Amino acid sequence: SLDSLIFLQLSLLFKEFFLTRRKIMIVRKIKGAAYIAVAVAALCSSGVQAKDFYKMSTIALATPFALNTTFAKIVQKYNKDIEIQVNATGAAPRHALDAANGKTDLFFGAPSLQMLMSKGKAMFKKVKNAPKLANNLRAIFHYRIGTYNFGVYGDSGIKSLYDIKGKRVFIGPPVGVQKVVSAGFIKAVTGYEMNKDYTAVKLGFQPAMQAFQDRQIDMMTGASNHPSSFWSQIALTNKIRFLGADDDTDWNTPKWKKQFRIPGRTPTEFGSDIYGSNQLNTKPTKTIAAYTGLYTRVGMSEDVIYKMTKTFWEHIDEMHNVAAWAKDAINKKRIFQEANWKYHPGALKYYKEIGLKIPAIAQ
Repeated sequence: SLDSLIFLQLSLLFKEFFLTRRKIMIVRKIKGAAYIAVAVAALCSSGVQAKDFYKMSTIALATPFALNTTFAKIVQKYNKDIEIQVNATGAAPRHALDAANGKTDLFFGAPSLQMLMSKGKAMFKKVKNAPKLANNLRAIFHYRIGTYNFGVYGDSGIKSLYDIKGKRVFIGPPVGVQKVVSAGFIKAVTGYEMNKDYTAVKLGFQPAMQAFQDRQIDMMTGASNHPSSFWSQIALTNKIRFLGADDDTDWNTPKWKKQFRIPGRTPTEFGSDIYGSNQLNTKPTKTIAAYTGLYTRVGMSEDVIYKMTKTFWEHIDEMHNVAAWAKDAINKKRIFQEANWKYHPGALKYYKEIGLKIPAIAQ
């Protein structure tokens, strides 16, 4: 019948339509795959390659911030397959715990931090597995972070550490090693107890620097090499004075020997004319020199750490060009200075290659 004939023709038309549509879709997929293949080939031929990403944690103080960011820059410059993401927030103890738990790969560390963590003391006292976690960390190299600088404004009326009684001062972040060392230094000089004879404000480094500039706190404490960019800026328009131990201080007395039981600390002094005529000191300031380092975690590849270490030291001139203090603070003579912990096998491999004498504690 006519109806049956029409229905049959319509069916054939619809069948042909769907077959044609399916063919078009298949062709499009083939073309799409071809385009992707061409794009991948183009990328490969242009030198673009897959990168390995690593996380680095640092603190905001001038020396470690400059060291860590420059280290990352140098390594990435000469190793196109490596990318390092730098995080400059948080405190050093937190960074160490993160690394021990595999959450970060490279971090600002210190002999003092390792000692306190391995013994579960100070800021690690409430971390039950701190000693076990400490075993997950390894050093790459040490450097001098600088001197402990207890600085005040020249018109503050504060001329010695004895004058901070009743004042609001910054001696370090609430959970940082600096606070422990600073409080011990002040006590050794004056006998003052923290938060009894003076108030230690609870701020991080950056907020503390801003608070000092705004005259909201009476003394600013930070470890840095000289000339420090922070103190140079302050001294441009203000008289400044640095406070320290008494002129007749005997570093060999029991109270001072106790201070240096924390590794990474040695007695030192710095000049009275570093910041020009606006520095009111007439004699060198007796204080503490501190040593810190770049650390990593046990799980990091030996080949990767070797590559990073070798690249950095082979281009150390680029680090020394960053600041005037860098050449003396960061060099091969300081790699094992104040070492009290094992170093990563990748780093040791490079140091053996260049003939450095490796202390037993580092192996």
